[in-house]
Formats: sequence, C-alpha cells, structure tokens
Amino acid sequence: MKKPFPFFVLALSLFLNSCLIENPKPEDCVIETETIINIKEGTSNDIVFSDTDGDHYYINRGLERGLILDSLNAKVLNKTVTLHLPKLFFGTSEHIAQLAVANEVIFTEF
Repeated sequence: MKKPFPFFVLALSLFLNSCLIENPKPEDCVIETETIINIKEGTSNDIVFSDTDGDHYYINRGLERGLILDSLNAKVLNKTVTLHLPKLFFGTSEHIAQLAVANEVIFTEF
C-alpha cells in the first residue's frame, strides 16, 4: 500500500498555517466600515462586536489586553467604526487587527 503523497501533507500544512493570524500588517488587511450595535464578551476573553447586518467581529483576548466592555460601549456602540480585518487564504477574517472611530484608534495590533 502506498504512503500518502508528501505533497498532500505539505499542502494541508500550508493551508492550515494560512488560517493563523500572527502579527498582521495593514497591507495584509481589508478595511471595512460598519455600525456596531452590540458588544459582548466572547469565549477565551474575546470581545465580540455585532453590526447592523448581523455580522460578528472579534478582538482576540481583548479583555486580557486591558480593554473594558463599559468603555468600549461608550466609544463604539451605535457608531460607525473602521475595521482592519486580516486577509486569509480563503477570504477575510472576522479577527479585528485595528478598530477606529473617526480618527481615534481604539485598538490596534500594528
């Protein structure tokens, strides 16, 4: 019986690696403008934002990074925000690399 073709293993490894988001750069992101209507705590201390279309975005471990839900509610809720979302092999991530309201950057990984 033949062993799996090494190319398949390599391709699978590269695909799974492309799903990881580490040190995103502005040029590797899609910029979207959304109106945020809900902010809540997600799993693993994430902060989850919901927009008017029912889409959800998150700041990975946002609570561990010192962000406070009450403060975010005051700054972001029912406002139009600019999101930098990393591009992935198969589309755009829901991971927020940068969040800004008007000209004020609220959160950034850059």
